[in-house]
Amino acid sequence: MHDERDLIERAKKDPEAFGVFFERHYDAIFGYVLRRVGDWDLAKDVTSEVFLRALTNLWRFRWQGIPLSAWLYRIATNEINMVFRKGRRRALSLDALIEESGFDPIDPKTVEAEKREAELKLREYDDFMRIRGKLAELSAPYQEVIALRYFERKSLKQIAEILGKKEGTLKSLLSRGLDRLRERLE
Repeated sequence: MHDERDLIERAKKDPEAFGVFFERHYDAIFGYVLRRVGDWDLAKDVTSEVFLRALTNLWRFRWQGIPLSAWLYRIATNEINMVFRKGRRRALSLDALIEESGFDPIDPKTVEAEKREAELKLREYDDFMRIRGKLAELSAPYQEVIALRYFERKSLKQIAEILGKKEGTLKSLLSRGLDRLRERLE
């Protein structure tokens, strides 16, 4: 934590020092954004905006013992909410995902094993997209807490730091959000 605090102070004076944070956190922030918006190109755009906003507003960041990653997730959550409010998200087809991600089943020894592996991956993708679609129907506070808890595997304490809410509030949001998500999935 002390190392991070020193690095933040250096980055406030030297934007090149911010590159260390970019390297440390880009993959996690991009993954979070991608799972929320479901579109590769849009996720790249939003993630770029997150880091641009972080860099330009770093001078405002006040160290309070909360990691910079929580601040980055908060910026990402706000950017995602702006995308949803503006309606800039696109539906993603399975063909587009396969083409963009270079999906290639594991190279098994038999064609039958390859087929089973591909079918399993497609089922997992279908399940994820179905859940993500139903999650998108929930209000933003439910989406945020569910995505951070289950997609990003953040603890309630980490989510509280990211969203600036009390853990008790988050437990309640998570419980009600999961109930509403279950209702939509039935």
